[in-house]
Amino acid sequence: MREDFKSTARELADFSLPLIASGVLQQLYNWADAFIVGNVVGEAALAAVGATATAVGFYIYLIAGFSVGLSILFAQTYGSGDMRAMPRILSTFSAVFLAAFSALAALGMFTAPALLRLLHTTPDTIAMAEDYLVIVLAGVPFLALYNVYSAALRGLGDSRAPFYAVLVSSAVNVALDLLFVAVFRWSVAGAAAATVASQAAMALFLIFYAARRYPVLRFNFKDRLIDRAALAEGCRLGFPPTVQFSVTSLGNLALQNFMNGFGTQTVAAVTTAYRIDTIILLPIINLGSAISTLVAQSRGAGDRERMGRIFSAGAALMAAVSVALTLLVIPTGSRLIALFGAGGEAVAIGHDFFLRIASFYWAFGLATAFRGYIEGLGDVLWSSCAGIAALAFRIAASYALVSFFGNMVIAYAEALSWILLLALYAARAAHNKKLIERRGI
Repeated sequence: MREDFKSTARELADFSLPLIASGVLQQLYNWADAFIVGNVVGEAALAAVGATATAVGFYIYLIAGFSVGLSILFAQTYGSGDMRAMPRILSTFSAVFLAAFSALAALGMFTAPALLRLLHTTPDTIAMAEDYLVIVLAGVPFLALYNVYSAALRGLGDSRAPFYAVLVSSAVNVALDLLFVAVFRWSVAGAAAATVASQAAMALFLIFYAARRYPVLRFNFKDRLIDRAALAEGCRLGFPPTVQFSVTSLGNLALQNFMNGFGTQTVAAVTTAYRIDTIILLPIINLGSAISTLVAQSRGAGDRERMGRIFSAGAALMAAVSVALTLLVIPTGSRLIALFGAGGEAVAIGHDFFLRIASFYWAFGLATAFRGYIEGLGDVLWSSCAGIAALAFRIAASYALVSFFGNMVIAYAEALSWILLLALYAARAAHNKKLIERRGI
C-alpha cells in the first residue's frame, strides 16, 4: 500500500512539474511587462499596467473556466479509450473558441475607455492603461486556441507540451519587451504589443506540435468541424466553471474599484503583489489540475481505487507544498515588489500584504486538492457554486471589515474566503465518496 502511495505521489509530481514550469514561465512574461515598464517608464506606468489586470483577467477567466471542463472531458474520453471522439472534441472547441473570443475581444477593445473610467482608474494612469488594454486584448483569440490544445494534450497525459509552447512564448515576449519598451520607447503600448506577439507564437507552436506528435489530435477541415454531441458534453462540463470564473472576474472588477480607493501606492503595491502571489501559488494550482486530470482519467477507466490514491497522495503533497511556499514568500515578497520599480511606501504596503495572505496558503492548498478531486469526478456545478459563494463572501468581508483593517482588508478577506472554500469542497468530497461507495462509478 505504501508503495502504491509513493508511486501515485511520483505520478502526480511528474505530471505537475511541467505544468508548474509552464505556469511560471507564463507569469514571468507577464512580469516582464511590469518589470520593464516599471523600471524604464516609471511607477505610474507600473500602476497603469496593474490597473488593467482585472479587465484582462475577465477574458483569461472565461477561457480558463471553460478549459477546466474541456480538460475533464478530454481526460475522461482518453481514460475510456474512445480515441475516435478526440479529434471531434478538438475541432468543435477550436472553432467555437476562436469565433467567440474574437468577438469578445473586439467588444472589449471598443469599451475599454468606458470600463477604465467605471473602475475609477487614477487620472495619472488612465491614458496609459487604455493604450495597454486595447492592444493586449488582440491576443485573446490566440490565448483561447492555446488553451483548447493545452486541455487536449493534458487529457492525453502530456503536460510537457504546454511547457515547450510557453518557453517559446516567454523568449519572444522578453526579447520584444526589451526592444519595444527599452529601445523604441513605446511605453506600455510596446509591452502590450510584445504580449500579443508572444501569445500568437505560443498558440501556433502548440497547434503544430499537437498535429505532428499525435495523429489522434488531427482533424480535417473538409469534415464537419462542429460535432453537436461533443459540444453538448463540453458545455455541460465547461459552462459551470465558466460562469464561476466570469462572476469571479466581475467580482474582481468590484474589488479593483474598492482597492483603487486606497490610492496609487496601494494599487501599485497590491497589483504587483498579486503578480508575485500568482506565480508563488502555481505549484498549488497545477497540482490541483494534476489531481483533477488523473482522477478524470481514472473515472473514465472505472478505476475507483486509483481515484482514492490520487486524492490521498495529492492532499499530502499539497499540505507540504503550501507550508514551503509560506516560508518562502514572507521574507522575500517585499524584495520582489521592489524589483518592479515600486517606491518605498508601496514596498512597505506589499510587505504587510504578504505577511498576512501567505499565512493562509495552507487553506488555499487543501481547498484546491479537494476541488481537483470533485472536478475530476465531473462535479463541476458544485465546485463552481462554491467558488461564487466564496467570492460573494470576500466582497462582503472587504467592505464590512475595512474600518478594522484598512487597506490590509484585501488580504484578510481573501484568506477568509479560502477557509470557506475548504469547508465547502471538503463537505462535497465526503458526499461524493459516499455516493461512489454506494452506487459505484
